[in-house]
Amino acid sequence: MRDNSAPSHSTKMKGQICVITGATSGIGRATALQLGRMGANLLLVGRNEKAGRSVVAQIAKRPGSGSVEFLRADISSLADVHRVAEELRSRCPAIDVLVNNAGARFSNYQTSADGIELTFATNHLGHFLLTALLLDRLLAAPGARVITVGSGAHGNSLGYNWSSQPSNYDRKAAYGKSKLANIMFAYELARRLRGTAVTSNAVDPGGVATKLGLNNGVIPWIRHIVFYGLKRELQSPMRAAETIVYLASSPQVAAVTGKYFHKLHEIRSSQFSCDVEAAGRLWEHSVRLSRLDAGMGDAWKYFCHTAS
Repeated sequence: MRDNSAPSHSTKMKGQICVITGATSGIGRATALQLGRMGANLLLVGRNEKAGRSVVAQIAKRPGSGSVEFLRADISSLADVHRVAEELRSRCPAIDVLVNNAGARFSNYQTSADGIELTFATNHLGHFLLTALLLDRLLAAPGARVITVGSGAHGNSLGYNWSSQPSNYDRKAAYGKSKLANIMFAYELARRLRGTAVTSNAVDPGGVATKLGLNNGVIPWIRHIVFYGLKRELQSPMRAAETIVYLASSPQVAAVTGKYFHKLHEIRSSQFSCDVEAAGRLWEHSVRLSRLDAGMGDAWKYFCHTAS
């Protein structure tokens, strides 16, 4: 049965400022289109400037849409994240919604500009740093929401060692581990922000017909599409984005935090993802890799190792 609380194309988000990463295609683009139709003011972050301009033009021409702007950044680069965070901070005294969506999967071992395994850097670490750098703007909103896109691929992963090595690299394991990190980050952020008006939740979008993995070649991408198609679980990006939009806009989940959602309903993530001590270790590891310190200002108290 379809949940009647799913978002409608209304003006319920009018005046709300929403930042979405990975917004030029797939789920991120679909999320931007839906929130735009609801009147949100959108700041879209992505690597592909041509695709970004296309999304901006599509949203801007729709009646009732709020403002929309594209900001180019490679989320895997710490320097790029710092730069785009400064751009966002200069535009926004407060941010109502942050959607940590950008994601990638790589068949071969690669590293980011900072020497960090590229899947982990793109899917988790860049979003960890971006959230940290925007936290004061989120705290300035009357009830901000952070939504991090995970995946059911996290289910068989363990986080005892977060660093993939060239000698034993496996793309499925690396991707699953990065999605486990996404979910554990969402949970730990919720714990650290207890007592504030900011909520943090994670989403499993399910199997989606997107370009994820196409960078590795057509054949692996087709296998991904066929796998979910045979299971009859393949969704359009617009359908997959509905849960993200629900968490961004519905008053029913305004106070819900530290949860994992799929198809508009709360579900359980893996047992390991709920390990609070392991989440603390991941948090400290992420602080070190992203080089965060007290220089980030008042928000540091939520990110330093003593916060949990």
